[in-house]
Amino acid sequence: MRRLFCCLLLPAALSAAGARAAAPLQALPALPKDLSTPMQIIILMTLLTLLPAIIMSITPFLRISIVLHFLRQAMGTQTAPSNQVLLALSLFLTTVLVAPLASQIYAEAWQPMERGELTASQAWDTGAKPLKTYLGRFVREKDVRLFLDITHAPAPRTPADLDLTVLAPAYMLSEMRAGFQIGAILFLPFLLVDIVVASVTLSIGMVQLPPVMVSAPFKILLFVLVDGWNLTIGSLMKGFAL
Repeated sequence: MRRLFCCLLLPAALSAAGARAAAPLQALPALPKDLSTPMQIIILMTLLTLLPAIIMSITPFLRISIVLHFLRQAMGTQTAPSNQVLLALSLFLTTVLVAPLASQIYAEAWQPMERGELTASQAWDTGAKPLKTYLGRFVREKDVRLFLDITHAPAPRTPADLDLTVLAPAYMLSEMRAGFQIGAILFLPFLLVDIVVASVTLSIGMVQLPPVMVSAPFKILLFVLVDGWNLTIGSLMKGFAL
């Protein structure tokens, strides 16, 4: 249970601005000893408020949620599945994908810091290395150059030298681009069904019902027959496993 909690808390510990000096209680060595318990609680609550935004930005959750919302819009089902269902599915898939990374950072950085073998700064540097490697697998060089120009930072010699302030937003841009590309591809077969249904209804003079309403059952039937959920989720998971 403790490992699962650390897995969920990992993005906040790695990306929040105050992560180097923020931990919940005296049992965590990242906080100075002179901080009172109320101040520690305030810092912890601040990190928890940032946790959802961090999970949505520097994890596979970003691409998965975009693709699933595009898929629902392409089928024309509007509210089925609901936003809660799509977000829950995205969160569970993200947990599966990030669990190995979280376990690695927990073993290499968090546990040594708890044992007093590493300081908070050293634990941050140690934990950031596998995170940078993971994000660097999906980031585009063009997006990295963009944020290097924005921040006026010197070009690093190796990808491992990139700072998270550059790598994280570049990763977000790359993931949004990938999500929109997949969403556009998902739209094509459903758009074809809409075009065929609209042509047929207009040719026979059936104008009482809008073509979108007539094509909705056919799109759902097509998606079910090809086992669309399995294909979509399987392709997304395989894309992150490369």
